[in-house]
Amino acid sequence: MNTPRASWRNTTHDWASGVDFDHLAGVRRDPAAFAPGGVRHLILEVVAYAADEAESNGGGRCTVTLHPDGSVSVADDGRGTDTRLDEHGRIVRKPIMASKDLRFFDHPDARSLPDGRPRRGMSVVAALSEWLLHTNRRRDGAWTQRYEHGVPVTGLEPVAGDGTTGTVVRFRPAEPVRAAGTPTGDELVRYATSWRHLSVEVDDRRAG
Repeated sequence: MNTPRASWRNTTHDWASGVDFDHLAGVRRDPAAFAPGGVRHLILEVVAYAADEAESNGGGRCTVTLHPDGSVSVADDGRGTDTRLDEHGRIVRKPIMASKDLRFFDHPDARSLPDGRPRRGMSVVAALSEWLLHTNRRRDGAWTQRYEHGVPVTGLEPVAGDGTTGTVVRFRPAEPVRAAGTPTGDELVRYATSWRHLSVEVDDRRAG
């Protein structure tokens, strides 16, 4: 049954926020603070969500692909991003890309990622990327959405179901982030061992 959005309980993100432009702009102004070490940190921010899902499900798998164009994709086999119908029958996806994660952002004691830096949330990845594609597969449907610098530039576009669930997040970090450093595949595998419920495979397709 469809329920009013105002009645939805906020756990990780504010369902009512949609797009928090001020939050995204603040992240973009300081890439060194929110992506310390460059691309590696953004990858770990994304994989951390796959690790959350794996822990809640008793285990899971994730593939990190490093593409020749400088983009990165992270694919997991979880339940997919929460998507609901409001009281008007409109599809609403949890605003994980365009609003702050209530558990971590602005919390001085936020848990650290495997690189020893504070976890801030997926919106940091979106804000500090030239573009990001979020493809989501749930048992009740599948869709994709494109973001540019953290702001959605398309609606939820349906994609054909394939019998699986999970998410694929592909993003191309902005130039200042890429200039701060890009990881090797071996580095990512080493960091991923910190998540004991998640099995991580790295596919490095970059030349050389």
